[in-house]
Amino acid sequence: MKKLKIGIVCYPTVGGSGILATELGISLAKRGHEIHFITSSMPFRLNKRYPNIYFHQVEVNQYAVFQYPPYTLSLASKIAEVVKNEGLDIIHAHYAMPHAVCGILAKQMTNERLKVVTTLHGTDITVLGSDSSMQDMIKFAIEKSDAVTAVSNALVKETYDLIQPDKEIKTIYNFIDYPAPADNSDIDLKAELNIKEDEKVIIHVSNFRKVKRIPDILHAFAAVSKRLPCKLVLVGDGPEMGTVNKQIKKLGLRERVILLGKQENLHELYAISDACVLMSEKESFGLVLLEAMLHGVPCLGTNIGGIPEVIQDGVNGYIVEKGDSDSAAEKLYELLNDDRKRQALGENAIRIVREHFETSRIVDQYEDLYASVLLEEGP
Repeated sequence: MKKLKIGIVCYPTVGGSGILATELGISLAKRGHEIHFITSSMPFRLNKRYPNIYFHQVEVNQYAVFQYPPYTLSLASKIAEVVKNEGLDIIHAHYAMPHAVCGILAKQMTNERLKVVTTLHGTDITVLGSDSSMQDMIKFAIEKSDAVTAVSNALVKETYDLIQPDKEIKTIYNFIDYPAPADNSDIDLKAELNIKEDEKVIIHVSNFRKVKRIPDILHAFAAVSKRLPCKLVLVGDGPEMGTVNKQIKKLGLRERVILLGKQENLHELYAISDACVLMSEKESFGLVLLEAMLHGVPCLGTNIGGIPEVIQDGVNGYIVEKGDSDSAAEKLYELLNDDRKRQALGENAIRIVREHFETSRIVDQYEDLYASVLLEEGP
């Protein structure tokens, strides 16, 4: 397709939407497109210079007349400025609120030929969409976008159920295509973390919010650890850290749970892991599952949202019902106690990532979407 000028509006911080938006921009730039990130700060994954990637910082003016800093107005104004100065073809907004709304406003301020593509990641629907005061605004953002995608079929369904927009929403999955891990053969990470060679490793990565239901993971792990030697590695931080620490102490797991806080490079941790666990009560996709699967780590997750679209039960991992720590414990024990089965599930995990979630396959879908909206006549 012809080379495009694409503006990407996203949250620049750690999180699934920020990762996808940044990696998508990098991948599009590698294909020759000109990419303009319009955010409040440099996207954290944008740690290398590219000749055709530009960053435009949104700065909020602190006028005394405003009770709160008007970020959305500043964002819309910045998008409009970049559109006029750079001649953008497309604004790709990640989240309906506030990014798509700001993109639509910028379109009206500047150039009716500009196209707005919106990707729904989950929080804008599962959290904001449950707030009746926000539903009309989210519906407006969806219906006024030129094209809308969501990261899972489950999120598409939930959007129609909650918001009821009169708009086609296309599923385009998250993707992953990380480079091979660096050679750290001289570093014994297990020894550094005080993990014995005969101990199996279970890993969980999240932002430690209530919806991640980490106490469920701890209860399942407590049961497994009574039956075989193992360690639980918890990566992340957040509002539930206090609760997690109390639960670890209550269950007597202090010597068997390793708290690592936030980590940006997880390759080495996945490389020593035998299973990855995500027992959320809300999860539109579960990008951490792909990260683990890429390293041949079987996953266990709940039958929630987009998780069953990533984990095929009995093929590359296991699915349990929300809150069912007993079943999770049984499945984890079965997985960790059978090396042959774990290896087979791990091999399937790598295959499924390559067949369904590999970068080039997903970026092709976004390019096709851009081409289709640019072919449409009129705004």
